[in-house]
Amino acid sequence: MHFAAEQVRVARPAIRHNAASFIVSSFCRPMIDPSLQILFWLLAALLIVVGFAGLILPALPGIPLVFAGLVLLAWAENFVYVGWGTLTLLGVLALLSFGVDFLATALGAKKFGASSRAIWGAAIGALVGLFFGLPGLLLGPFLGAVIGEFSGKATLKAATHAGVGATLGLLFGTLLKIALAFAMLGVFVLARLL
Repeated sequence: MHFAAEQVRVARPAIRHNAASFIVSSFCRPMIDPSLQILFWLLAALLIVVGFAGLILPALPGIPLVFAGLVLLAWAENFVYVGWGTLTLLGVLALLSFGVDFLATALGAKKFGASSRAIWGAAIGALVGLFFGLPGLLLGPFLGAVIGEFSGKATLKAATHAGVGATLGLLFGTLLKIALAFAMLGVFVLARLL
């Protein structure tokens, strides 16, 4: 009996020491290996640059790449400077960009009197335009909206208005996505510096 009591006394300080070291280690996380950290920074910078290119080129998922780059930057620093609250806000801004793109194109087309066929035509024209470089990106939505409007037996004037509206809506949506990407970058930099 005396032997068991002695074991309990010895075991308790060891448990307290382990619990205390666990609490301290969870607040003082070890940093990532510096060479791996540099690799993460470079990869994050590449993701952000390609993401900004994707804001103009619809073939690349711009905002998701920017968001992935910012998350990787935060991870490279063990989330010490940029935490989950900031990353959640950045995620909400990234999700908002998807709605902005579709809404701007639809509202632009509707503002100029386009039908739903013209809106679908503009979307298909934008996808087909990807294969023809910059001229295809600019003319694809316009031609798609015009063809879509013509399929509904519209006049040349109405079809041209629909094409102009869809193209302006697409450009406005792109500008809004660029603004959201810069806002995401600004939020990250502020959180990092403050």
